[in-house]
Amino acid sequence: MVTFLPSRPGPLADVPSFRRAIGGAESNVACALARAGYRTRWVSRVGADGFGDHLVRTIAAHGVDTTAVERDPDRPTGIYFRTDGERATGPTAPGGTAATDGTDGTGSREGAGTTDTANGSAPTDSAPGTHVPATPPGQGAVSEVVYYRAGSAASAMSPATVPAEALRTGRVLHLTGITAALSADCLALLRALTTDRPAVRDGAAPGPLVSFDVNYRVSLWRTAPEPGAGVLLDLARHSDIVFVGEDEAAAAWGVTGGPDAVRAALPEPAVLVVKQGSAGATAYVGDSGPVFAPALRVDVVSPIGAGDAFAAGFLAGTLRGLPVRERLRHGHLLAAAALTDAGDLAAPPARETADRLVALDEGDWGRLRLGPGWTSAPPHGSAPADAGPPAPRTGRTEPEVPSA
Repeated sequence: MVTFLPSRPGPLADVPSFRRAIGGAESNVACALARAGYRTRWVSRVGADGFGDHLVRTIAAHGVDTTAVERDPDRPTGIYFRTDGERATGPTAPGGTAATDGTDGTGSREGAGTTDTANGSAPTDSAPGTHVPATPPGQGAVSEVVYYRAGSAASAMSPATVPAEALRTGRVLHLTGITAALSADCLALLRALTTDRPAVRDGAAPGPLVSFDVNYRVSLWRTAPEPGAGVLLDLARHSDIVFVGEDEAAAAWGVTGGPDAVRAALPEPAVLVVKQGSAGATAYVGDSGPVFAPALRVDVVSPIGAGDAFAAGFLAGTLRGLPVRERLRHGHLLAAAALTDAGDLAAPPARETADRLVALDEGDWGRLRLGPGWTSAPPHGSAPADAGPPAPRTGRTEPEVPSA
């Protein structure tokens, strides 16, 4: 969908103009992976209108295959407007405050004419896998978001309208809980891709690994066909790789007590990544114990897109068969790229740079501090002399990563 970002901080009523950008959690992940050198495909529906033209053209310009995107002549492309600030993960509390996790804005919320607001400050963390030394101006409050998605082209996605072959050709299929809340048809599609997929239903030959980002949005599920908590838990239990924030698990399922408690509630996924805001992230693979990768220190320019970038970095490490800790660190680095860039989709670091940083020992990793422009120049003090030669950079030869 198309998102409109404010020209200055403040409530929507006081923002005089907005900048058009692209939004959508799945397309954000596809773009981030494509820019990092992976072959990706975005599968969706947009309107046969100017906004649809803009979405398809812009996403394709990032290197994503958009040939499976269908144009709907009868339904418009969805749009939303937002203010500066962090996204809410729980109901607005008395007095206008809300719990937040500071993850990405663009693509993290979709809905149909609903609004999230907070009139004042709120406790905030950084994006998953990052540490924010100080709250930048205009980013201390929960953002105000207004969606226009009722009857949109994307809400008409269903098992009948989405070509199955376009989703089965890659090694990883990335989905999010946002799509499940858009309509009964969208929920049926996600169930067909998770709970009802042949490999789960009757033991047929497995298709791509299914990656699922919970992306719990309270306002979105108020108008959804079924209660969100149960739907998201069921979809997560039938996925192979699951991303969920500690705050999301608490808000959706009442699960508290840290990553181990989340794993106890979600033992089924082969890989579970629990995002812990400014602390870092913890991953579980099979029956092995938790693997924790601490946050990076980041000078934040904009929080938009960081959560999706984190998922993209982790999935990139998964496709390369890297150890779990390295996958987490690659997620942190792509999130840091998004946080330190004011653009719609940040340029990732060169692979040899990312690999060199990922290989740092715990002390050097903990001393890293990344600011604007770090992806185009080695960050100060980031690579000690004994870090070894950079890993060779490979071209665009990795398998496709379709995203719905």
